[in-house]
Amino acid sequence: MIKKTLVALSAIALSAGTLSACGSDGGGDAAADGGGSDDTITMGFAQVGAESGWRTANTKNIQEAAAEAGVDLKFSDAQQKQENQIKAIRSYIQQKVDVIAFSPVVETGWDAVLQEAKRANIPVILTDRAVDSEDTSLYKTFLGSDFVEEGKKAGQWLVDNAADADVDGDGDINVVELQGTTGAAPAIDRKEGFEEVIAANGEISISQSQTGDFTRDGGKQVMEAFLQSEDDIDVVFAHNDDMGLGAIEAIEAAGLVPGEDVKIITIDAVKDGMTALSEGKINFIVECSPLLGPQLMDLAEKVLAGEEVPTRVVTEETTFTPEQAAEVLAERQY
Repeated sequence: MIKKTLVALSAIALSAGTLSACGSDGGGDAAADGGGSDDTITMGFAQVGAESGWRTANTKNIQEAAAEAGVDLKFSDAQQKQENQIKAIRSYIQQKVDVIAFSPVVETGWDAVLQEAKRANIPVILTDRAVDSEDTSLYKTFLGSDFVEEGKKAGQWLVDNAADADVDGDGDINVVELQGTTGAAPAIDRKEGFEEVIAANGEISISQSQTGDFTRDGGKQVMEAFLQSEDDIDVVFAHNDDMGLGAIEAIEAAGLVPGEDVKIITIDAVKDGMTALSEGKINFIVECSPLLGPQLMDLAEKVLAGEEVPTRVVTEETTFTPEQAAEVLAERQY
């Protein structure tokens, strides 16, 4: 994954050789039709926020890839609020940027502002998360992971390791779920994929499911509540590493051993999560790579050049056991 990312960065740097250097605050005069007074591409990017280690790595990678490609990046942090993202997108439209990219906080409620971008002839690229809209002409492409598949991978590990996951040996595997932000694509899809796969084993059931908003503190608070309400939890399925790490704190505070007394499955594979996995505190992690920057810059260049791009670009990802995490931890980029 790292090697592929470095190759992609190099390729983008070469293809951007004719672009002007990125200005510190310029680019706002670029025309909305994809061309400006020079060849510099101006991109408005509306980020979800900084709710997790994954998101921080995603932001850094996008900023670095933009600089490498000579793209003038206008960046905003929505602090996990849809109204902030909509405001940022409208600001980018007013500034007449060349292209808009964003990772939607939630799936619904985007048609109006995306129609505004379409009328302004500013192409939109979705990154990491999709929107739920019948009008697919409102965006050019969606770059990101297959969240349903991530949930399926998490569920398959549990099905394959059901005997070991039955911690109390009563024949039933009780799962509690730490969901991502309510209405967010990864929260909806990861839950769907996980539930679809575990349905094949009648011994596995989810007793409680609650949002932790993808944050470590949220995961800790929800896990504390779960532990107070029941004492036979076998497995925690957390929609991201940060919530899983918060759950670990709650489990340890309750006098239990994470990874042994309670099995933990998470999604992301950020360095803190991988460290906990290598230590046996997490049992299995499904990777969701945040390193989308090089692909995003490449897609933006192609869209603005009038080239055809796929409507869906899926990132390549893997899974990790504790042993596998220990092998790659030293070279982990995020």
